Amino acid sequence: MVRLLMRNFSDKRPLLSTLNKYVKIVRTEHCFLLFEELGKTDQWLQCLEVFRWMQKQRWYIADNGVYSKLISVMGRKGQTRMAMWLFSEMRNSGCRADTSVYNALITAHLHSRDKSKALAKALGYFDKMKGMERCKPNIVTYNILLRAFAQARNVGQVDALFQDLDESIVTPDIFTFNGVMDAYGKNGMIKEMELVLSQMKGKQVKPDIITFNLLIDSYGRKQAFDKMEQVFKSLLHSKERPTLPTFNSMITNYGKARLRERAEFVFQKMTDMRYTPNFITYECLIMMYGYCDCVSRARDTFDDVIETQKEKKVSTLNAMLDVYCMNGLPMEADMLFESACTTKTFRIDSSTYKLLYKAYTKADMKELLQKLMAQMDRDGIIPNKRFFLDALGAFGSSLTDPKAANDKKKLSRPAVTGKQ
Repeated sequence: MVRLLMRNFSDKRPLLSTLNKYVKIVRTEHCFLLFEELGKTDQWLQCLEVFRWMQKQRWYIADNGVYSKLISVMGRKGQTRMAMWLFSEMRNSGCRADTSVYNALITAHLHSRDKSKALAKALGYFDKMKGMERCKPNIVTYNILLRAFAQARNVGQVDALFQDLDESIVTPDIFTFNGVMDAYGKNGMIKEMELVLSQMKGKQVKPDIITFNLLIDSYGRKQAFDKMEQVFKSLLHSKERPTLPTFNSMITNYGKARLRERAEFVFQKMTDMRYTPNFITYECLIMMYGYCDCVSRARDTFDDVIETQKEKKVSTLNAMLDVYCMNGLPMEADMLFESACTTKTFRIDSSTYKLLYKAYTKADMKELLQKLMAQMDRDGIIPNKRFFLDALGAFGSSLTDPKAANDKKKLSRPAVTGKQ
């Protein structure tokens, strides 16, 4: 039903017309799924249209679940004010907040840009929840907050939350420990990650495949390959089975350390174990060869993917372009990009343009930049301020140089939001 609704609305046929067409069939559960699908494609305004349409239906009953889902969707899209408006709307409708609504509200705040303010807000809601009978924090609340503070490198607050959790009637689960360890691992905080792992073992919580994968990835990122390989051996002797992300992570991290033979051994091991590589695996291989200065091997892998895979992902093209650029071959990148535009093998989007804009700027290739901007015009992609901020993130300081700033001015156009 939801797929039918998503297929049948467009600019020419508004969503409300489609909903009215199927009004006898659509119910709350369909709207829930519709919120999720629209949220995935950043169509949060349409989510509100569906909500308003729901409120007019005879079968609609004001429900916490609807508000919780909408607040969650708005939060993920950075629409914190809209999430707060929905919270007020819920109270005005006579609904009483429960734990799930506050969890959604905390998550919404944590998606905002000002992280320190968001964390303070989240703790404020957490303290408020403790004093409300219907809104007592549950394990989901603790998991959200623990991960957020671990991401913010606030070890003291993570420890305080763990202590609070120990003193409560709530029991930690595997998601509690995985969330914190993953956040610490991605921040390179290996010692803190290992302490949480010890806590997990002390609580008799058994690791799952996510635990093994995050440990493998964390040790790989820090190039602690002895520990990474030991975790992989433990995984093979456990009841869990490796997944594609297990192998993809190892290939990538060996590549970054320029250990080509080890990365190739992992790929061989993967195929020997009868795993079928996905497009991400091939992209990891392409990037690995790029890190190891094996551009021709990267191109061979790329060509194999184009010949054998039915669905061509633009991320695969981006990986090969990135390999050319990181190895100082912008002309080769330009030729591949031009070929991709001509053959229309890939659905090129702003991610490709950002990658090339950044690389050509770094290489000071003004002619290629002009050519790239012309192709953007033909594709109908209009760069705005966000495009330049993303594309030139690593070179922000260089734009303080008058000459560089002037070059950027010549290449940029009015900041109008386009197809990005």
